[in-house]
Amino acid sequence: MVESKLASQTLVSWGEEDWRTAFAASVRSAEELVELLDLGEAAESFTAGGARAAAKQFPVRVPHAFAARMKAGDPEDPLLRQVAPAAEETDEIEGYVDDPLAEEASSPVPGLLHKYHGRVLLVVTGACPVHCRYCFRRHFPYEDQRAQGQRLDRALSYIEGDSSIREVILSGGDPLSLPDAALRELEARLAAIPHLERLRLHTRWPVVAPERVGVGLLRLLQDSRLESVVVVHSNHPREIDEDVTRALRAIGDCRIPVLNQSVLLRGVNDSADTLCELSDVLFGAGVSPYYLHLLDRVAGAAHFHVGEVEAVALHRELARRLPGYLVPRLVREEVGAPAKVTIAPSSF
Repeated sequence: MVESKLASQTLVSWGEEDWRTAFAASVRSAEELVELLDLGEAAESFTAGGARAAAKQFPVRVPHAFAARMKAGDPEDPLLRQVAPAAEETDEIEGYVDDPLAEEASSPVPGLLHKYHGRVLLVVTGACPVHCRYCFRRHFPYEDQRAQGQRLDRALSYIEGDSSIREVILSGGDPLSLPDAALRELEARLAAIPHLERLRLHTRWPVVAPERVGVGLLRLLQDSRLESVVVVHSNHPREIDEDVTRALRAIGDCRIPVLNQSVLLRGVNDSADTLCELSDVLFGAGVSPYYLHLLDRVAGAAHFHVGEVEAVALHRELARRLPGYLVPRLVREEVGAPAKVTIAPSSF
């Protein structure tokens, strides 16, 4: 049983009340964030003019646990840069659009995306513990495209009717924003579909607010008939502190694979030193580096862009410095492609 395993190894002791409290107490404004970090005169660049307009378009949300890892007094902190509104978000840049992956065209029924053979994605919530400024779903119409109620019934009927589907990916928002009871009910309905084999969760919760990884969640994942896979999202080594490591190791100790996907971001992780350290720190927490994504060209995120030539050079340096199992695949998403497109260096 998960409980006895956790008790013997004292891996986690968080309960549902802990993460719900953390979610409710999140930083909800740029003003509060810059005050916490004592940014002084630099604070205005995040709270006035275009930055203020950006925060109205896409609200600020940051867990206190994540904010605590930022360096006080540093307006260029790479963790702060991911979540603080910027005036550049209001610039209209050619090629940067609200739906960069044309997801609405890949939705045969509301709340379900079917882009790749053998797997589908369920958008189960619009809630997320942290609002990353580069989020490719920052303009997503969650009210119309969320798999809940009758829309969930239709999505599950679609899955039942296609025996080629072997895997369901829970996404959002962040699926772990749902209570354990709701997740358990959804898992049971999916597990009742005979041809499904795997359940994958894409989540930022264990990284930005690790108290979400409690006994109830671990029991749910371990006891499922479906093989569970957890894909977390971390972009910088300073995101992984002791509590995050404890949460990630708790998942792995339940024999659940844990993978990481990062986004290559200007001013955050666009250096070989940072990316190498991230892979090392992740592996120390029991997580396998999986993907390094080129930025999806969503409106409001152009200032994070790192060009493909530079990205390939960085990836080549990772391959030179790291063992192969610590080198994430450099990829981008292309509308209509049958899978993520791997960007391979031509030579080393």
